[in-house]
Amino acid sequence: MVHRHGNLSVVLWQEFVLVGFRGGVETQALLFALFLVLYIITVLGNLTMIVVITLDARLHSPMYFFLKNLSFLDLCYSSVIAPNALVNFFSATKVISFGGCATQFFFFSLLVTTEGFLLAVMAYDRFMAICSPLQYPVTMCPGKCTCLMLGTYCGGCLNSIVQTSLTFQLPFCSSNRINHFFCDVPPLLQLACADTALNELVMFAIYGLIIVGTTLVVLISYGYITVTILRMRSGSGRQKIFSTCGSHLTAVCLFYGTVFVMYAQPGAVESMEQGKVVSIFYTQVIPMLNPLIYSLRNQDVKDALRRGGQ
Repeated sequence: MVHRHGNLSVVLWQEFVLVGFRGGVETQALLFALFLVLYIITVLGNLTMIVVITLDARLHSPMYFFLKNLSFLDLCYSSVIAPNALVNFFSATKVISFGGCATQFFFFSLLVTTEGFLLAVMAYDRFMAICSPLQYPVTMCPGKCTCLMLGTYCGGCLNSIVQTSLTFQLPFCSSNRINHFFCDVPPLLQLACADTALNELVMFAIYGLIIVGTTLVVLISYGYITVTILRMRSGSGRQKIFSTCGSHLTAVCLFYGTVFVMYAQPGAVESMEQGKVVSIFYTQVIPMLNPLIYSLRNQDVKDALRRGGQ
């Protein structure tokens, strides 16, 4: 679409091209195989966690309620990216419409932000269970767990609305080639033919605030948990808590670390090629690893898997 500013004609693009990764047919085939394997394992792993937790009555507790929602989020936000990326590896055009790009961006931002909040809620749940076991049934009753879960979605939705509206109100007229394998903020800002200082400031401020705030919740929660564990006399009790909390801390470090590098630290990713590698990790690898982390290091989940969810 052509829009006239005085004597100048500016092309406003109505569709984008997802450039993806460099390389010939062999490279694209290798990447296709990698993405396909990661996505299949992600789908199978997270669906298994959801089904097992749903069917096994022994796992109907707040911790596993949040873990089931974590698996759902991992399954969804991986699915927002992977199918389109798989198609584009062998596509001649690699075209995505303006509306399709905005939709992908909205849901990806919504789901990733929600997961960040959920990991903090899961740390708070462990803090209450270990440090205040007598108050835990009241503090983390089903109604309050549902409210906390809804709160994480509301926070994710608010951030997604802000990021999507600020990004897609920009005029994209310099080019329509997105140097990435999905629609994300940094490569889209590179295409804008307008001042993006406000967008960059908002992105840095919001993601920085979310990461710092949720990280503080995690650190404070696990600080109290560590003190409580050191006071325990039972070795078996310590081992079980360390196993459960270790799984969560591993998931937190992987997720927050990569998101911080990508969004909340200006200049951390020096080029979009490096950004693509980081993006593969948190869009495909982490959703695949989370169910493995929680199932391999959690005795209750392993027992439920042996029972076949019965």
